This record gives sequence, C-alpha cells and structure tokens, in this order.
Amino acid sequence: MTTDQLEPMPGDWQRALAIVAHPDDLEYGCASAIATWTDAGREVAYVIATRGEAGIDTLEPAESGPAREREERASAAVVGVTSVEFLDHRDGVIEYGLTLRRDIAAAIRRHRPELVITLNPDDTWGGTYWNTPDHRAVGRAVLDAAGDAGNRWIFPDTDAAPWKGVRWVAVAGTDSPTHAVDVTDGLERGVRSLMEHRAYIEALTTEDPEAYARDLIETYAREEAKRFGGRPAVTFRLFPC
Repeated sequence: MTTDQLEPMPGDWQRALAIVAHPDDLEYGCASAIATWTDAGREVAYVIATRGEAGIDTLEPAESGPAREREERASAAVVGVTSVEFLDHRDGVIEYGLTLRRDIAAAIRRHRPELVITLNPDDTWGGTYWNTPDHRAVGRAVLDAAGDAGNRWIFPDTDAAPWKGVRWVAVAGTDSPTHAVDVTDGLERGVRSLMEHRAYIEALTTEDPEAYARDLIETYAREEAKRFGGRPAVTFRLFPC
C-alpha cells in the first residue's frame, strides 16, 4: 500500500447525495465521514438502488427487504441523515443501462447536490476480491448520471429540471484514493451506524455485532491514517465534474 499523503476533501459545499446499491453499503466505510459533515451543518441525503432483499440467506426476500429498509433508515439517522430513498431495483441483478442511469439522474435532479458520493465500481476490491455486479453497475451509473443530470436533452421527461450543479463525484472503497476526511469526531457514530444493521450482521457472523462493527470501522480508519497525517480517515477518489 502506498503511503503517499492524501488531500483533504473539499469543504466549500452544502448539499451531498450518496447513491449506492444496497442498505449497509455506506455504513461499511463512509458513515463516519457523513457524520462529520452533518455535524458541520451540511445536508446529506441517501438514495439506495435496492432494498437489499437478497442479502440474507436465512430470510425470504419479502421479509428481508422491509427489515433491511428499517435498518438503513435507523443507521442513517445515527449520522444525521433524514432523507433516505429506495429506487426498487432488484437486489443482486441490477443491470447497468439507460433505466438505471435515468433513475439516478432523476434523483440527482431532485436533490440538487454539489457533491455526489458512490461506492467502488471497479472489478475488484484491492485487486484481490471480485466486486459484486450491483456495486459495479451502480457505481458506474452514478459517474455517468452526474453528467446526464445536467443535460436537458438526456432524460428530458424526469419530474425535476436538469441540474448542472454537481461539482464532484467521490468514490469510496477504491484502492486508488486521492482525498480523505478526518473522522476523529464521527468515528463512534460510524460504528453505531453499522451496528444498526443487526439482522444482516447476525446472519453474516457469530461475532458480537458491536465488536464486529467496531473492529471493522476503527481498523479501517486507523489504517487510512497512515496516508492522512496520522488522523483517522475515510478515503475517496474524487472526480471533478
């Protein structure tokens, strides 16, 4: 891993929109940064492409989807986010294409963010673990839709007017970050935000949910500190728009 120092994320913005595939995608890394931002008076909203209904092997989708939606709303509240939308694409079989791009462009037009946040669209996590099709499809569609949202000739039939105000797309979970956020003050709420996904965690591991969440979030933030002046950090690859 490179130890090149990362730049701080831009601070001259007021509204952000985080768009990911599943409930819990933001809690596995980004939530500490979001808590830090909302503490500073910035507005952050969530758009989730699916309800995560295929994510728990021991629960039928009809039961899992509503449970995971409830957990996502609770986890968002922990970090100061009150607006959480679900696009109702099918979990596990999201297709990259015009329908997905249109839905995301429409969400960007509704929320009118300056900063858009999404998750790693690359083929792998760190060159080792194969990324899921949903993450790849949604991450790529977000990068494309940030431009689509500002073009009045692309998807002209959305309810909201075109929005040219997206200044950056920040990709979390990438192995080639360029920027970081000091999450010293948001780290504890990042842990508690992940803990809200109790049904998912209990199906995933026999470890105590709090111990699991704390170890994962705190270890990640400490590891990234090596590239951010020793401060616990959440990292992003920042694409100007």
